[in-house]
Amino acid sequence: MFLGALLNGVSQAQEVDHSAQVKYRTVEVDGLDIFYREAGPQDAPTILLLHGFPTSSHMFRNLIPKLADKYHVVAPDYPGFGNSSAPAVEAFEYTFDHLAEVVEKFTEKVGAKRYSLYVMDYGAPIGFRLAVKHPERVDALIVQNGNAYEEGIDNEFWKPIKTYWAERTPEHADALRDFLTLDATKWQFTHGVRDAEAISPDNWGHVQPLLDRPGNQEIQLALFYSYGSNPPLYPEWQKYLREHQPPTLIAWGKNDQIFPPAGAYPYKRDLKNVEFHLLDTGHFVLEEEGAQVAHLIREFLGKQGKR
Repeated sequence: MFLGALLNGVSQAQEVDHSAQVKYRTVEVDGLDIFYREAGPQDAPTILLLHGFPTSSHMFRNLIPKLADKYHVVAPDYPGFGNSSAPAVEAFEYTFDHLAEVVEKFTEKVGAKRYSLYVMDYGAPIGFRLAVKHPERVDALIVQNGNAYEEGIDNEFWKPIKTYWAERTPEHADALRDFLTLDATKWQFTHGVRDAEAISPDNWGHVQPLLDRPGNQEIQLALFYSYGSNPPLYPEWQKYLREHQPPTLIAWGKNDQIFPPAGAYPYKRDLKNVEFHLLDTGHFVLEEEGAQVAHLIREFLGKQGKR
């Protein structure tokens, strides 16, 4: 009996679906190695996860397995971030237009023809560029502290960055280098959370060595400047929301000082089918509310007929 039970257990183990296991892959886009995490059945509805600053697809490491049983989940690292290529600023134009172009080509390379779009922080200006250019590819939006309104950047945090937009001088650039320090990185992950002991130091242990690579500060300063190209596009993004009405889930950390709730509420002006949640945490919502966000996504996409 024991042997029979053992063999039966082995047989059952062999029948386990391994499609939900996260794969760590790289694809070539315009001569760059673009690293990405991928999991879930290839024929399932796709969720494209677009990360923020200063992290990478690493921010989705816990969310992906919570979705991959029902969804095909794909999370790339942008050039200059995570495990993707990081050419020097002299060799690559670090603008949000260019990052969006790379991500668009990435989606085509990996066969993501339609997707629900999860945007956070830097992922929002990249994702909205994709959505405006190819609205037919976007099944739904999931917005987590991702800004598309002037109200979202009308706060103290953005004042030195706006000064840099107005006058791109070495002095104004140097004033922003404090944003690239270990203390600033820790602050982004821990400010506004309910329980700092719930936030893994693996976050800044992953991010800070990448920020500290030779030349990476110049990459980030170039993108700080390029962020100034986004507010002039807000009216176009808002028009996209009004005209195409993508079903949208807002899951926003309400204690975020970078993108406070002032940037979340305006989505209600332009969207008819919107689920709105302010969560009691900070900028990187998934660190403290990952299970809740996964639950919200599954319920929300289920209502849209996406499994």
